[in-house]
Amino acid sequence: MSGGSSSLGNVSRISALIVDDDPVIRKLHSAMLKSLGIQFQLAVNGKEAVDLYRSGANIHIATKELRAMGVSSIIVGVSSRCSDEEREEFISAGLDHCYAKPLTVAKIKSLLEGIKY
Repeated sequence: MSGGSSSLGNVSRISALIVDDDPVIRKLHSAMLKSLGIQFQLAVNGKEAVDLYRSGANIHIATKELRAMGVSSIIVGVSSRCSDEEREEFISAGLDHCYAKPLTVAKIKSLLEGIKY
């Protein structure tokens, strides 16, 4: 896919940060994003991802700190635990969307269709 184009239009202006401690999930998600022409970076944890990770910090804390810093990018959480209660905790922390692991191309396309880029 040259130039970052896909059936979703020109996605070259979209970039993603994949943060997961599981190398298999990182590889799976990066392959899907690559197949859609989306540029991405990889991180193993919140410290690498946002340089905010403090001992014991989690995605909830990192997301709250990003929002407090004025970051307005869409933040999508992907978790192996996605009960209604946990999903609400993620959204309350500032995530825009929360999906169960692993992501699928269909979920990514659905998300992209809702983004104005």
